[in-house]
Amino acid sequence: MKRQIITIDERKCTGCGDCIPGCPEGALQLIDGKARLVSDLFCDGLGACIGHCPTGAMRIEEREAEPYDERRVMAESIVRGGPNVIAAHLRHLHDHGAHDFLHEAIAYLEEEGIANPLEQAEESVEAGAPVPAHAHHGGGCPGSKMMDFRSANGHSPISTGGGSVHAPSELRQWPVQLHLVSPLAPYFEGSDLLLAADCVAFAAGDFHNRLLRGKTLAVACPKLDSGMDVYVEKLTAMIDHARINTITVAIMEVPCCGGLMSIISEALKRANRKVPVKKIVVSVQGDTLGEEWV
Repeated sequence: MKRQIITIDERKCTGCGDCIPGCPEGALQLIDGKARLVSDLFCDGLGACIGHCPTGAMRIEEREAEPYDERRVMAESIVRGGPNVIAAHLRHLHDHGAHDFLHEAIAYLEEEGIANPLEQAEESVEAGAPVPAHAHHGGGCPGSKMMDFRSANGHSPISTGGGSVHAPSELRQWPVQLHLVSPLAPYFEGSDLLLAADCVAFAAGDFHNRLLRGKTLAVACPKLDSGMDVYVEKLTAMIDHARINTITVAIMEVPCCGGLMSIISEALKRANRKVPVKKIVVSVQGDTLGEEWV
């Protein structure tokens, strides 16, 4: 059957190992100084490891592969790793919106009489005991940990304590840098994407209220960032697999920023779906110089 599988570009892989903790299923291992996908069966295709790769060596492709089997993964890999690995796996499935796999995993634990470590952690908190550090995230760089803020939308302006009030953030997710985001993260599904050049948020004083509100976010710099091909692949995946509704590209007036439009154009050529794209050009003093659907 065809399904989505992680693929690794060995030329870009430095063997840093940052991707390994992002895959609690054990599909990735460091072998001969390179990250390797050692089992198609164990790869859930959710792409958590992509957000931990600093070189852009990892991407998702669709190809013939053995179907992912949650119960077999639990039996042959997860449970053998002990409570910490079980907790990381369950948290991984939950954070990526893989609810069917999560229900299968919990059902397997119940059938085998194995304690659910997440439930134990909740009971410890209710009893007043501190939660171990490993219960908060599954490893890797905390700055790349996927977080969904959508439920926090609609909050009121916050007082700073000195009588002044500042506008709340409109950010709906973390991370936001295009190299770090997973194109299959649940918050991208069916969303309106804002692809912003790095400098736009600093120039536009009303960035959150005018440009970001109600949208998911990815930021990039076409002049300084490396791995533009990875950007094209991720945006293509967002269009075809996350099925984003629209793309708003916010760029500065400087010529190098136009590279973001080239990246979008290439992604649209490769994608099977077509989505509307709006281009917004911001001056170095934050004024809107142009806004058009392209």
